[in-house]
Amino acid sequence: MRFPKKATEDDPRHRPAAATPPPHSAAGRRKGTTSRPWLVVSDSGRSCLEEVGKHSIMRRTGLPARDLRILDPLLSYPSTILGRERAIVVNLEHIKAIITATEVLIPNSRDPMVAPFVHDLQSRVSSPSGAPHQAPESSGKVLAFEFRALELCLESVCRCLEAETLTLEQEAYPALDELTSKICTLNLEHVRHIKSRLVAISGRVQKVRDELEHLLDDDMDMAEMCLTEKLGYQYNGESLSGVEVDNGASQLEEDRDEDFKNETDSSHGSLAAFKPNIQELEMLLEAYFVQIDGTLNKLSHLKEYVDDTEDYINIMLDEKQNQLLQMGVTLTTATVVVTAGIVVVSIFGMNIGISLFDVATFSQFWETTFGTIAGCIVLYVLAIGLAKRSGLLQ
Repeated sequence: MRFPKKATEDDPRHRPAAATPPPHSAAGRRKGTTSRPWLVVSDSGRSCLEEVGKHSIMRRTGLPARDLRILDPLLSYPSTILGRERAIVVNLEHIKAIITATEVLIPNSRDPMVAPFVHDLQSRVSSPSGAPHQAPESSGKVLAFEFRALELCLESVCRCLEAETLTLEQEAYPALDELTSKICTLNLEHVRHIKSRLVAISGRVQKVRDELEHLLDDDMDMAEMCLTEKLGYQYNGESLSGVEVDNGASQLEEDRDEDFKNETDSSHGSLAAFKPNIQELEMLLEAYFVQIDGTLNKLSHLKEYVDDTEDYINIMLDEKQNQLLQMGVTLTTATVVVTAGIVVVSIFGMNIGISLFDVATFSQFWETTFGTIAGCIVLYVLAIGLAKRSGLLQ
């Protein structure tokens, strides 16, 4: 008879239940993986890297989840600038940022293309005196913090697109000129690659231009982007409805998107009574609209040059084809005439007795031979002359 083995502390089957993590803790760890590093640059120029989750960003900036999806690096969204009640969402090329009245949050700060933008942002966003920003209505003040941050975003994007356009121009014009002088497979493939890059860059520049044009055409969108002025209006006792966000602990996370939607709707209604000064923002957007439009014009001129080169190449190829056709007509005519001479020679080469073979000299033979050759030449000249007269040959 065997007795049951005494349980020991080393036996994993008899360890305390507390050692096993509860099921909800795994879900908590999975939920924690949604946090990602955000570079936070304050209005004083100081920066720090923070691990922040999506809901923390939503509470911090007042943005709904649908606006944060625009900044997701795994998703592809067109160039967009969104003005919200408490933040501006910027998604332009490689620049992705959330701009508030006091700080800028950058999700892809580790991208090498974003490093120059981050450096400029840290060194240029702070005011010269280091003091808090004055009221938007004051004279002689620098731009509001959100406008300076937005200006740096636009400057970085325009500079990047301008550099790519300049590089493409320096490569395209010599390649096109070389193609006109020598048509070969290598040059044609090079030009085809250049044209593909031209179409891609033109589309990107066009999207940025359209977004700036959309903002300039909508005063309400520009008014939403005046964050500092709206905060000043709130601090003066005439707060905008929808600025305050309910952060109560009893609010469920799944209802936040609906609350943000209601706040946005109420903010549009409040802006009917509050009209911020959008002149500075409008001048800022117009300056970069002109710059990006100039870049688009350069690409348009390059596209016209490519199209003109293609037309010229097609004309040259058509000319070569016409020359080959004319050569074919000439050779065909010569073949027909030579065939007529061969017929004459074949007739005289037949084994038939005639008086021509009975003469003692070959004078008549040579007369017949030269006469046949002369007749072929006359027929050829007549055929070519008739073809030129009818327009078949030039």
